[in-house]
Amino acid sequence: MATESFPNYRGDLHYNCLGCGAKLAIDELYYTCPECGSVFILQDDNFESLKKTSGEEWRKIFDERASTKNDKLRGIFRFYELFAPVIEEEDILYLGEGNTPIVSSSPALNEVTGVKTAFKNDGQNPSASFKDRGMACAFSYLNALVRKNKWDQVLTVCASTGDTSAAAALYASYLGGPVKSVVLLPQGKVTPQQLAQPLGSGATVLEIPGVFDDCMKVVEHLADNYRVALLNSKNAWRILGQESYAFEVAQWYDWDLKDKCVFVPIGNAGNITAIMAGFLKMYDLGIIETLPRIFGVQSEHADPVYRYYAVDDPKERNFEPVAVRPSVAQAAMIGNPVSFPRVKYFAERYEAISGKQGFQVVHVREQDIIEGMLLANSKGHIACTQGGECFAGLLQARKLGLIADHEAAILDSTAHQLKFIGFQNMYYENEFPEEYEITPDSSRGNKPELVIEPEVKTSSTPAEYTTKAAEKVVKMLGLEKK
Repeated sequence: MATESFPNYRGDLHYNCLGCGAKLAIDELYYTCPECGSVFILQDDNFESLKKTSGEEWRKIFDERASTKNDKLRGIFRFYELFAPVIEEEDILYLGEGNTPIVSSSPALNEVTGVKTAFKNDGQNPSASFKDRGMACAFSYLNALVRKNKWDQVLTVCASTGDTSAAAALYASYLGGPVKSVVLLPQGKVTPQQLAQPLGSGATVLEIPGVFDDCMKVVEHLADNYRVALLNSKNAWRILGQESYAFEVAQWYDWDLKDKCVFVPIGNAGNITAIMAGFLKMYDLGIIETLPRIFGVQSEHADPVYRYYAVDDPKERNFEPVAVRPSVAQAAMIGNPVSFPRVKYFAERYEAISGKQGFQVVHVREQDIIEGMLLANSKGHIACTQGGECFAGLLQARKLGLIADHEAAILDSTAHQLKFIGFQNMYYENEFPEEYEITPDSSRGNKPELVIEPEVKTSSTPAEYTTKAAEKVVKMLGLEKK
């Protein structure tokens, strides 16, 4: 297959309800089942035909596409056949998403974990978070609907703790035309950096007192009763796009995932759903021969999925939403993740192949999350608080004896460190409110030091000022002359 040609394969996708099993056509926007209210996954009835191509051939196809200059195949859509093979080439949006690097940890960080560790830096996506993967797919699908139906106005809406709104606003502004973006944020619970992103992209930003779950209820009401395009993870097209994370991890390791453990923050549970789905598809097609182990990570301040799986007997498990408390991993502040039914569905499939060790959930303290981020970044990484959450999850898994010395860990840093820089400053300045349950370690602090008083500059000539400042620096650093 030529690397520049667009795939010929077309799938037969439909919405499949995880509650009642209803199947619905994809020519309309659906988010929850009109029969039972449960969530959908998108399934390809032609998927079995992909097995006519061997796993080795698929690996070769995807490896060849990795060098393409065709924008429609450069990002997540180079894995077109695996997740969205109904979107036409003309409808695909590419803003540079995907292909984020997996960066091996420094020797110093590996000493802390005791195993080979790496961060997948999804903060190097266009809007600086993993959400761009899902938005690229969701907006490409929306672009196709707009073209086919000749819609003259489409209002996209989402609830967000920051990253979803930034990605949705960016892709909506790029698509333009009839597409307008509205985002609902919990008032005062989004970092200034994340708030600036949808504003800069021209979205209408609405703040609602409360937490993410409150915003999500409003957005769900709008989607159920009005003509809007919902862009949260209830949107099954978004989940499809996020499967690309799994495809990229497999390709990075030359399709050999033996002894690999992938750590993913759970939050609203869309990403861990997509990652499990992606690995399962590759396993079904023989593209990978071994499933990596999946570790979901939750903060103790929002851990309903952990609580569910902490009950050993599946027959005794009962999912209950929880009231969230403040978290530095803001995307984790979700007490009732909408994608939990998807997690349960894919976890059961995963465990059927890999056993109970194939999918596990750990929870971690807020103190460990923030210090995990600070430690990783002080050792050469660009981990966000969710990356810190994964790092803390790895340390917890090691402490519990869940990971052997010969295994390797891939940690999901979902966004760019700079989106959460305020939490770093709060730690250094010891400004965390009591409800965060974080007590900074003063030895980890790092503050700027004033070299010379400002008035010295005004009372000195430029040459004198340079000499005086340099002499102060020499004294502070203990420098010796050449």
